[in-house]
Amino acid sequence: MKQQVRVIKTQHDYDVAIARLSALMDEEFTPGSSKEAELELLALVIESYERSKIEPVKPDPIEAILFRMDQQNLKKKDLIPYFGSLSKVSEILSRKRSLSLAMIRKLHSGLNIPAEVLIAGSDEVGIDFDAELQYEYSKFPLKEMLERGYFAGFAGDLKQAKEYAEDLVRKFMRGIGSDSTSLALLRAPLHQNGSRLMDDYALLTWRIAVLSKARRQKIPNSYVEGTITVDWLRDLAKLSRFEQGPRLAQEFLADSGIILVIEEHFKKTYLDGAAMLDGDVPIVALTLRHDRLDNFWFALLHECVHVQKHLKKGTAHVFIADNLDDKTRSSEEEREADDCAREALIPSAEWDNAAVKAMPTAENAIALANKLRIHPAIVAGRVCYETNNWRILNNLKGEVRKVFENQLGSLQAHTS
Repeated sequence: MKQQVRVIKTQHDYDVAIARLSALMDEEFTPGSSKEAELELLALVIESYERSKIEPVKPDPIEAILFRMDQQNLKKKDLIPYFGSLSKVSEILSRKRSLSLAMIRKLHSGLNIPAEVLIAGSDEVGIDFDAELQYEYSKFPLKEMLERGYFAGFAGDLKQAKEYAEDLVRKFMRGIGSDSTSLALLRAPLHQNGSRLMDDYALLTWRIAVLSKARRQKIPNSYVEGTITVDWLRDLAKLSRFEQGPRLAQEFLADSGIILVIEEHFKKTYLDGAAMLDGDVPIVALTLRHDRLDNFWFALLHECVHVQKHLKKGTAHVFIADNLDDKTRSSEEEREADDCAREALIPSAEWDNAAVKAMPTAENAIALANKLRIHPAIVAGRVCYETNNWRILNNLKGEVRKVFENQLGSLQAHTS
C-alpha cells in the first residue's frame, strides 16, 4: 500500500521516515513505480530536515592553511613571510596563537585563501581585505594606549600589541559604535590652529577616547542653541572661587546639555582642550596638560565659546583642537574664543583699572579676585600672561588634577 510522504516537523516524524526509507531500500521494485517515487521523495524531505537541524561545519582557518600547504607542497619555513618567524608559524598551526588581521591580509593575498574562511570565529565583520588600509595602524600611540588600558581584554605586552595593532585599534574604535554618526565623526577633519601641528593618529585616538567617555555620561537636559551668553560665561567663571569649582563647572555644563570630559593628552599632541559635536550634543574636553587652575578656567571658557559660536552641525566643522600655548594661532575663531574667555573671566573695564596691573602683588590679586568673585589663580594667570613672566605669584596658581583624579586614566574609570 502506497504511503503519503509528509513534511518532517518533529523528531518522531524523522524516525518514522528513516524507518520507512530503510524498508523501501530493502525492497525490490520496478523503475518508475510508485514505491520508487516514494523513496526519492522521502530522501528529499529527510535531507531537508537534516539540513535545518544539523549545524553546518564551520570553516576552520588553520585547516584551510594546512590544506593550502599540502596543496602547494609548502613547508613551515615557507610561511615565515606571512607570520614573521618560524616560532610564530608553529604557534599558529598548533593553535597557540591567533591569526592577526595583518596575517590574514597576507595569507589572503599571497596564498589566495578566502578571507571569510581565515576570519571565521572572529568578531570582525565587514572588512574588505582587498581594499587599501584606511589607517597605518603602527602609527597609533600603541604604548600610551596600552598603558591607559584602552585595549580591554588584551593581556599582552607592547611587542604583541604592535603585532596585533590593527585588531586592537579596530576594537578600540568599535567602542564608540559603528553607526553613521560615529563613522562621520571619525572621518571629520581635525581642525587645528597654529604652527605646531599635532600628530593626527594621537589626536584621533584622544578624540575617540573622549567620545567613549562622553557617551557614558548621562546629562539631565538637551543643549539649546543660544544657551551660552556673556552672563552664562561669567556665572561659570564665578564657580572658580569654590574649592570644588571645577567639578561644579562640570555639573553646570551638564545642566545646560554640554558634556565636560577630562582626558589626558598624548605625546606629540600639545593639546589643552577641544570642542566637538556628537550629533546634537556639544562636548568640551580638557587634558589638564598644565596643572594650574588659571589654565583650566581659561581653557574651559575658550572651548565653551567654540561651542557657542563656531561648531556647526551638518558640516565638517564639528571638532576644534587647541594648543593654547601656541602664540602663532591667528584664525578669527581662535582670536574670538580667546577674547571672549578673557573678557568673561576678567572684564577689560575691571582689568584696566586694577591695582594688580601696575603692582602685581598677591594682596592686589586677591583683592581683584574677591571683587569679581573668582579664584585668585585666574588673576595671577592674567598677570603672568600680560607680563610674560610665569615665575611671579606662584603661590596663587593652584592645582586642578586632584579634583578630577577619578576621571583620569583608563576608559574603565568613573566618568561622572
